[in-house]
Amino acid sequence: MRADQAIEILRAAGEPSRLRILALLARGELAVMELSHILDQSQPRVSRHLKLLSEAGLVERFPDGAWVFYRLTGETGHKGAAQALLGMIDPNDPMLIRDADRLADVQSTRSEDAAAYFARNAARWDEIRSLYVDEAEVEGALLQAAGSGPFHRMIDLGSGSGRMLTLFAPLAESAIGLDLSQQMLNIARAQTAQAGLTRCELRHGDIFATKLPDGYADLVVVHQVLHYLTDPAAAVAEAARLVAPGGRLVIADFAPHRLEFLREQHQHRRLGLSDEEMKGWLKAAGLSPLGRIALPPRKPDGLTVHVWSGPRPPEKRIEP
Repeated sequence: MRADQAIEILRAAGEPSRLRILALLARGELAVMELSHILDQSQPRVSRHLKLLSEAGLVERFPDGAWVFYRLTGETGHKGAAQALLGMIDPNDPMLIRDADRLADVQSTRSEDAAAYFARNAARWDEIRSLYVDEAEVEGALLQAAGSGPFHRMIDLGSGSGRMLTLFAPLAESAIGLDLSQQMLNIARAQTAQAGLTRCELRHGDIFATKLPDGYADLVVVHQVLHYLTDPAAAVAEAARLVAPGGRLVIADFAPHRLEFLREQHQHRRLGLSDEEMKGWLKAAGLSPLGRIALPPRKPDGLTVHVWSGPRPPEKRIEP
């Protein structure tokens, strides 16, 4: 890094509010309005701080419909500088503790709203989903992306109503579905039992911290989950951690769109995910991104679904 770049970074970070913003973004991406609430500052003021941090290369800005999100930069040199600066701060600093508590309140409110939404809509989840995409086409693309199998162990993260389990479990020796919603798990249990799937296990679990071992499965599926999450990159990293050498991660989600009512009425956090960021997340997790499958909508105002797959290279055999 050149000296003038280092000086620009120090100037940008050398202000209390901007340092607090860096500490908050180190915990995950946040929208301007969320940072405004946590810092108890106006949105124009927070936007000004973010502009300076962005110009210094410390944070990345990405618009998502009517919202704008920020996260710490992914650029190696500037990311290292941000981490070094944050590492100099006492984690018990009262201001940072207060900000962390307010962040926890924001996340808790968001989680409660999502849980209430899923509880209200659990019984008709497949009906709601079918309004946006042709599920038969999506499932065909998922099967194509996953490969023919058979699979030793399959994991479905954010299993919802259990449709991915009923789709893939017949191809696997065993299958595990994780979800945070007990209502959705109950529906999934009923669906898998009705399908006669005796090798399926449904667990209450967090997609960000599955508590499963590294390389636990040769097929991991994340179907229409990431757009609900605060930090989809972290979820992809956790999902990829579970992929065994020679195994594969398969993800289905919406392409970027501008249907704000999905955020307002259906708890969508992100209005789709770009091909560029998905490939970047897969590579960062040690997977080899394959070409995506794009499924355009049947109606002009519908949603495009993308199916991505990322295999983990097989372990190299050491010759004697």
